[in-house]
Amino acid sequence: MANTLANVPVSQIIQNTSNFEDEPRKKSREDWRKAKELEEARKAGTAPAAVDEEGKDINPHIPQYISATPWYFGAQGPTLKHQRPQPEKQKQFSGIDEWYKRGVDTSKVITKFRKGACENCGAMTHKRKECMERPRKIGAQFTNANIAPDEFSQPELSMDYDGKRDRWAGYDPSEHRAIVEEYQKIEEAKRQMRADKLNAEENDEQDSDKDEDKYVDEVDMPGTKVDSKQRITVRNLRIREDTAKYLRNLDPNSAYYDPKTRSMRDNPYAGTEREVDYKGENFARFSGDTQCHANAQLFAWEAHERGVDVHLLAEPTKLELLKQEYDKKRDELKDKARDSIINTYGGEEHLDALPSSLLLAQTEQYVEYSRYGKIIKGQDRQVIRSKYEEDVFPNNHTSVWGSYWHGGKWGYKCCYSFIKNSYCTGEAGKRISEATIIESKNITEEETLDNEKEDSPDEKSSSSDSSSDEEERKSKIIKQSKSSKRKDKKRKQKEKRRNREKKSKKDEQDKLQQALQKEEETQKKAERLLGIDERKRPYNSMYEIQEPTAEEIEAFQMKRQREDDPMAEFLNK
Repeated sequence: MANTLANVPVSQIIQNTSNFEDEPRKKSREDWRKAKELEEARKAGTAPAAVDEEGKDINPHIPQYISATPWYFGAQGPTLKHQRPQPEKQKQFSGIDEWYKRGVDTSKVITKFRKGACENCGAMTHKRKECMERPRKIGAQFTNANIAPDEFSQPELSMDYDGKRDRWAGYDPSEHRAIVEEYQKIEEAKRQMRADKLNAEENDEQDSDKDEDKYVDEVDMPGTKVDSKQRITVRNLRIREDTAKYLRNLDPNSAYYDPKTRSMRDNPYAGTEREVDYKGENFARFSGDTQCHANAQLFAWEAHERGVDVHLLAEPTKLELLKQEYDKKRDELKDKARDSIINTYGGEEHLDALPSSLLLAQTEQYVEYSRYGKIIKGQDRQVIRSKYEEDVFPNNHTSVWGSYWHGGKWGYKCCYSFIKNSYCTGEAGKRISEATIIESKNITEEETLDNEKEDSPDEKSSSSDSSSDEEERKSKIIKQSKSSKRKDKKRKQKEKRRNREKKSKKDEQDKLQQALQKEEETQKKAERLLGIDERKRPYNSMYEIQEPTAEEIEAFQMKRQREDDPMAEFLNK
């Protein structure tokens, strides 16, 4: 409640002997009680609220330290004016329609130079060093010609915080009206041209259009709107009768559907062998000329790196001509290199061979099957018993791999070679391999004879009686023992070297097997992670990175899948 009498000075109380109508004077305990009851009644809503000098009601729930008026304010009744901003302390700012004037004042035409004006153009509002005109050869001070009009005297604007940051301050809406009118004229002209064109078409094809207009309202398809006058078709986002993307496969682990963009990038029928008309948006996104556009962009980047100034969007014709010229030269170089190799080494007859599809007994014979796999019409295709091509002799061999066997190894019978991808050496290879086999046999026979000779001298020395024979025999025995010791030493060294090589090969094979097993586990783990939803995949920030060993690199090269390999599909099967 607004209490004012308690803060009025004594002199004012003596002068003002009148009482307020809505508040009793607090002179006694009875008056204080009545004032308290009036305050409670106002708060309860049974008595009318106090009214200030402007006729506004004062909220009775306002605390007294807010509603009480200071004694120096000089209030004559209940008021809250002391809580509001005082007019004498408020700063006056410029209005929203006030702004700096632009241009020059052309209302006055000056024909004579004035004292104190710009010596270059003759305007009074600036000096020569502030003049924005091009310096004249002879200034207006001497010629009194082409004296520029004065600029407007700019007002001193006072802006508040929002006024200083108003981006539309000083904007004239009439400037935009010309742009709007220009676009309206263009649209009106387009509409008139379209109407004239439709009228001309209707006049030229009046006979044929009668039947079309007769039945055009009956050809509305679901989800389309056909206008017979303008001959346009407006298609909605999706026909209501079509199946929604998220209803194609109800498996929660199938392709992810984004409801915000209404997109399903992957194929919802992945893993099934059914023919469908929808295979995901990525399938359609990379169809058509998308791949050609990507190749053109890649060619533009590579050309720019090599110093050719070309851009796909800025100069598409130039880029296409450059690409055609590059492809033509590349094909010519390939043909030239192929012809030079054929002329040098021969083998042109292999280029005229049948395609691989015909070599694997594939024909165009029609065979019709039932849904259970039973043949309804036609003859069943012959089952291929082996996945390897038969009667194929690579590298000039005349026999297949595995036609020769010796010493626990397979080889070619035509040249006795034990290396699978080797080039055939013919009869020369046979002679060399036979010579090595005979030499190895002779070496083994000599070793056995030497071993027998080590035991035979002792027996002969015991049976002989002559001293001369004994000396010769002893000398022979000594020589043979020395040679045998030398051979034994060489044989032991060879055996040690072979054992060391075998051990190192075995260790390398064991390491390679471990690396292959580790690479298979890594590939299985990667396939398992790719099968998980991308939002549920674990983080791999704690993965320790180490430099791969030679065995790990070899295992990666052996297990890597190459898409350009023609046998990749057969190996996957």
